[in-house]
Amino acid sequence: MITVKNNKLINYGNRGMGLESDINLTNEYYKEKKIALIYKKPIPIKVLKINSTKTRIQDAFYEQKSTLDYSGIYKEKYIEFDAKETNSKTSFPFANIHKHQIEHIKNVMYFGGIAFLIVRFNYFNKTFLLPGKVLINYIEVSKRKSIPYSYFIDNLPEIEIKYRPRLDYLNKVDIS
Repeated sequence: MITVKNNKLINYGNRGMGLESDINLTNEYYKEKKIALIYKKPIPIKVLKINSTKTRIQDAFYEQKSTLDYSGIYKEKYIEFDAKETNSKTSFPFANIHKHQIEHIKNVMYFGGIAFLIVRFNYFNKTFLLPGKVLINYIEVSKRKSIPYSYFIDNLPEIEIKYRPRLDYLNKVDIS
């Protein structure tokens, strides 16, 4: 829905929808249409204590470091990726990616899988596909601690928000 307020156009189309929610809706569409089978991976936790009604976890810890958020099969290939959001107007900071995730991306690619990040710049409401090989190369070659927003605009495919599929990222995987 687009509204005019104080002589400005305001788009309310994405209000209340976070990146993971958009991806989850898209993955449901991909499964329904038999395009791909991709799931959000659960975070591995060990529960130590629950309340007396057994309805709430009171104490728990992470059993191991999680890898990436999503995994599955697409065109007979293993696929794994993470969803990242930033509120920065200028860049995507490497601090948003854990070292073990970078190593995991390298391993997935080494074994012939597809690995990437889906990065959303919240300020601009723009979402991009960042291939694993581009991310790794940028980290290893650049002296920077982030990837400039301008690099995303100039070099990486933008994933537009639509009705169905909500965030068609697989068509960007095919071209990257």
